Amino acid sequence: MPPIQALPIPVTPLQQNCTLVWCTATRKAALIDPGGEVPRLLEAVRELGLTLEKIWITHAHLDHAGGAALLKQLTGAPIEGPHRDDQFWIDQIESSAARWGMPDACAFTPDRWLEDGDRVTLGETEFEVYHCPGHTPGHVVFFHREARFAQVGDVLFRGAIGRWDFPRGDFGTLIISILGKLWPLGDDVTFIPGHNEPSTFGRERRTNPYVSDEAIEMLRPKQ
Repeated sequence: MPPIQALPIPVTPLQQNCTLVWCTATRKAALIDPGGEVPRLLEAVRELGLTLEKIWITHAHLDHAGGAALLKQLTGAPIEGPHRDDQFWIDQIESSAARWGMPDACAFTPDRWLEDGDRVTLGETEFEVYHCPGHTPGHVVFFHREARFAQVGDVLFRGAIGRWDFPRGDFGTLIISILGKLWPLGDDVTFIPGHNEPSTFGRERRTNPYVSDEAIEMLRPKQ
């Protein structure tokens, strides 16, 4: 049996992948990026016979973090992440929620801000934390080395990369995060992005028009 299992659950009008991930040995679970629809997320936890132990946030955009406060209020599970450089995005959650018709979304204070190189535990298993700015300055990625699995938020998508035109986003920083933090983890890593379908780092290195090996070679200065 694999050490973890993961189930993406699209939520909010933006169809963001909240991922339910759990330790198969203990049935302890985390919800990664609970943007909204909290009753539906809790029902998924109950249906699978899991115990919610953690709430993990990759970055503080509304569709990824808007349900974290309510989820903690209802379950007592601690919120871990993102990096503290996303505080200004947390502060905007409620004003953004009004525009998107998500009245239950609230700001929150993480129980633990995350840094590059941190580790977070879930049941008997452990995830590594990588700080990957560029989409937002405080974006983090969760990686389970044994399972060859990553939750990458809005850093990388199947066939695309995250937007960099938000406040304090930056294209060059995003590319450096992908090439410097994600690719070294290995082509065999399967990832769930913040939106749309899962993929592997190897597939994106072959085919992604922004960060494939061929695309990056074209960006290099010619001698």
